[in-house]
Amino acid sequence: MREIVHIQVGRCGNQIGSKFWEVISDEHGIDPAGCYTGDSELQLERVNVYYTEAAAAKFVPRAVLVDLEPGTMDCILAGPHGALFRPDNIVYGMTGAGNNWAKGHFTEGAELLEPALDVVRKEAEGCDCLQGFQLVHSLGGGTGSGLGTLLLSNLREEYPDRIVMTFSVVPSPKVSDTVVEPYNATLSLNQLIENTDQSFCIDNEALYDICFRTLKLPMPTYGDLNHLVSMMMSGVTTCLRFPGQLNADLRKLAVNMVPFPRLHFFMPGFAPLTSRGSQQYRALSVPELTQQMFDAKNMMAACDPRHGRYLTVAAVFRGRMSMKEVDEQMLNVQTKNKDYFVGWIPNNVKTAVCDIPPRGLKMSGTFIGNTTAIQELFKRISEQFAVMFRRKAFVHWYTGEGMDESDFAEADNNMSDLISEYQQYQDATINDQEFEEEETTQNDDSDE
Repeated sequence: MREIVHIQVGRCGNQIGSKFWEVISDEHGIDPAGCYTGDSELQLERVNVYYTEAAAAKFVPRAVLVDLEPGTMDCILAGPHGALFRPDNIVYGMTGAGNNWAKGHFTEGAELLEPALDVVRKEAEGCDCLQGFQLVHSLGGGTGSGLGTLLLSNLREEYPDRIVMTFSVVPSPKVSDTVVEPYNATLSLNQLIENTDQSFCIDNEALYDICFRTLKLPMPTYGDLNHLVSMMMSGVTTCLRFPGQLNADLRKLAVNMVPFPRLHFFMPGFAPLTSRGSQQYRALSVPELTQQMFDAKNMMAACDPRHGRYLTVAAVFRGRMSMKEVDEQMLNVQTKNKDYFVGWIPNNVKTAVCDIPPRGLKMSGTFIGNTTAIQELFKRISEQFAVMFRRKAFVHWYTGEGMDESDFAEADNNMSDLISEYQQYQDATINDQEFEEEETTQNDDSDE
């Protein structure tokens, strides 16, 4: 078994996380009470990746729910899937982090760290062969960003050889929920650069655009946005949960997707996305799916992949389809759009195919792109950060919790370095002049 421990932190993380559990419980045929009601043996074949089997054939999610205020947990427990989660795995404080990263990371959050880590340890010890951790959180608030990154750095220390992946909701360009978002996001990203193996960047504005443009929803709710994210999360994790023709686990994904350790921020996408009205007019085929997956309108982060170049891409297809066709389409995309792929990583698209489609679809595709265009997202946050930090606005709320102003500057520098690294690899060509010169000087040294 290759188990995964799932951790959701903060209001946003818990809402997206519980939606994810709804979607995958449905796929594995597990009802809201945790009992199996499915109709296919395949649903139970690898159910242990995400669920622990308890007494009386009840399946319990291997999930840890963490928040600094009880409100979110009450909503989840009162909801339709409340009985699914193990009550001991719900860890919450009473104070809240008040949108303040320092409160989540240093004061309030630090008090909740031990109980949360204990629950994670218990879950990890109950595994035969722990594959890694997935964290769902947002970067704009206080709990998901502050306490979320605190948990990450502790997991990194305790389980240095396990894969850590995050689904991080990053601040959107036009939709801002809190004034101090740029501070919280910069301080969090500083931690994510060092402590995760892969981060999927999602943002509300891109999700709103998908709801308006593609799904034609006049009034999208957070429920709709969370459903989109959970479809993508279910797609990314399909290969771990079901048998398929080409299986990819978290480690294979990381090895194929991350050319340099710091550049592990991915842009996810999902296909097919069609409005309810036009569903019956479309034939789902591999070419159609591929075309939609690589379409900029389907990306779940508000950056345009056409403004950068892909370092690597992973495509996860679900459903019964011809492998030959999948391989042809992938090759086709790379040859047609070769300007958008870096030339110095040949064949940089990894494919995985799983036989079991999501509920209600014949086939689907999940897209994961490591593109240099994601620097737009970091640049945006960095610019907003600079505007406020120049005047030291709101900084006293953070220093009051024991932070130092130099922590801000350090986080901002780390992010600027990341942006310039992306730019450097975007401009790199196959036969870089400088690279050749470096090679020759190294060779000269060795001759001596």
